[in-house]
Amino acid sequence: MLEEALIQQLAAELDASERSRVAVEHFSRRFPAMTVADGYRVGRAWVAQQVAGGRTVIGHKIGLTSRAMQISSQIDEPDYGTLLDSMRFTARAGEVLEIPAARFIAPRVEVELAFVLKSQLRGPSVTVDDVLAATEYVTPAIEIIDARIEQFDRHTRAMRKVFDTISDNAANAGIVVGEGDARYRADALTTDLPLCGAILRQNGVVEETGLAAGVQGHPAIGIAWLANKLAPWGESLQAGEIVLAGSFTRPVAAKAGDLFEADYGPLGVLRFRFV
Repeated sequence: MLEEALIQQLAAELDASERSRVAVEHFSRRFPAMTVADGYRVGRAWVAQQVAGGRTVIGHKIGLTSRAMQISSQIDEPDYGTLLDSMRFTARAGEVLEIPAARFIAPRVEVELAFVLKSQLRGPSVTVDDVLAATEYVTPAIEIIDARIEQFDRHTRAMRKVFDTISDNAANAGIVVGEGDARYRADALTTDLPLCGAILRQNGVVEETGLAAGVQGHPAIGIAWLANKLAPWGESLQAGEIVLAGSFTRPVAAKAGDLFEADYGPLGVLRFRFV
């Protein structure tokens, strides 16, 4: 276990990286004794620094939900991070949302669904049925992931390890949600949600398609997992929070000038451009 002073130092490095838009070197290479628990401690310390600076927690994200991603990251469960108010972008129907590319280091786009809660979920025994009962609605969402810690080590070109990703707030940097789009109400979640599909276009080219069933069979499974995972930390999912259930497409790299369209069929379309 890393000492608390080092945890705070690494969190401060992440804060500086976000402000300078210069990624830092892998924590896992610099501190080989680092554990998954240390990674979450760094992530929590970084969030605490953001909150102390005036930001507000608006929810959580779940990552590494597919088996293929878990194997590639050498982990046997998802990971999670925290959503802050500064990360939220709202796409209005019929308009193209403009997102400043300069806010990010190496942004990538993932297609997801967001659960908006109407009541608290506190582990350690939360079930999928509990999640559905606590959900106000589910709506399309895009997660923008980034790399405040280098994705590939500058010296060895080795890919960053899961300890690095977890430290880096599970790579979360932004969320795009719609305003006025159709939503799945609670009574439709069980049967309809796993079959929700999306088409992601980048500059008019279809880059990814997927079904929400790709997220562990049903996106609510990850929400229950997260509520239970937070319990040992004395934390829970709160009413009004947004929870990203996990991507059901691969991440697509973005740069200034790229126009994205995520078409969720009857649930609406999210259109946004990096400028």
